[in-house]
Amino acid sequence: MLGVFVGSAALIIILSVFNGFEGLVLNMYSTFTPDIRLEPAAGKTFDPRTPYLQNLKKDNRILVYSQVLQEKSLLRYDDKQFIGRIKGVDNAFLTNTHLDTVMVQGDFILTENDQNYAVVGANVQYSLGLNVNDRMRSLQIYSPKKGISTSFIQVDEFNVKSIFPVGVFQSGQDWDDIVFIPLSIARQLLNEPYKVSAIEINLKNKEEADNFIVEIKQNVGKNIIVKNRIQQNDLLYKILNSEKWAVYFMLTFILVIAIFNIIGSLTMLVIDKKKDIAVLAGLGADKSMVAQIFFFEGMMICIIGCLAGVFVGWVFSLLQQKFGLITMGEGNLLVSAYPIILKFKDFVMVFFTVLSVSIIASGISARWSMQHFNNVKESL
Repeated sequence: MLGVFVGSAALIIILSVFNGFEGLVLNMYSTFTPDIRLEPAAGKTFDPRTPYLQNLKKDNRILVYSQVLQEKSLLRYDDKQFIGRIKGVDNAFLTNTHLDTVMVQGDFILTENDQNYAVVGANVQYSLGLNVNDRMRSLQIYSPKKGISTSFIQVDEFNVKSIFPVGVFQSGQDWDDIVFIPLSIARQLLNEPYKVSAIEINLKNKEEADNFIVEIKQNVGKNIIVKNRIQQNDLLYKILNSEKWAVYFMLTFILVIAIFNIIGSLTMLVIDKKKDIAVLAGLGADKSMVAQIFFFEGMMICIIGCLAGVFVGWVFSLLQQKFGLITMGEGNLLVSAYPIILKFKDFVMVFFTVLSVSIIASGISARWSMQHFNNVKESL
């Protein structure tokens, strides 16, 4: 019972910790990850001027409808160079209230007093040595011109724009090589007067995202891919889930070993209770009745141990959530203690895992007791 108790409690705690890490990591990406993202099925850009997409802007369910144009570009600052990504966004993108939460220097400003600015990722700043307080030096962005053959003067092969960086953000490895610039500047650099790389949509009610995606897919056709938050960070979700399930199966294997010890315990109990079994047989008990006694005893051991373990795991998780009993060390800047998120499905999964293995183990023990029933009865 103690083995089942420890295994069940450990499963609940570990699964809740992985839920917490998943929520923590995904929250880091939520600032720049919209609820819905529309991308071209082929190529890098698509035309957003279709009647449906124009009407979609006016939908009352949408909080933010933002057009995006992005591409890899060469960035230069003084004598340093870096290959990064420029992301041109419109004014609607700036209505995101969480932008300030990822800023480490300066402000998230792209246009002010008819002057255009850039906000760069932490990796870009580190690679180029950018100083957002220096208005004497600008960031130069180079983008290859379309349809231009090789020229003797390499500068003629590129569209070049100079822009002052005014802010630095940090939001994870996948974002920190991005430079945010006004959409109008991105159009000039990439020679795209009207096409976009994506349309990003944030909803007033996040719970309506799945139904809204189905509706959009029915109207935009096969030329545009519609992605939710999970699909936009597909690799990240797969990594988190694979780690979680790997740990779950390892702990479940340990739990299975603990539960199958019941077979040995009940086997010893059958040997110890031979006289009692003989007395029951003399009173008229048949094989199935004796088998049921040992089967239900094995089930009681597992179920009581499981329920106690689940309860203790739940209590510990609540205490960890509130008081942060187990810390992650002083070097972690994101959270001081291991994050915890409790999910009802984890409790159900652990209970039915223990229940399934318990039925098998108890059934084996009960079958063994039936095999020795006749010998015990004859010895009476």
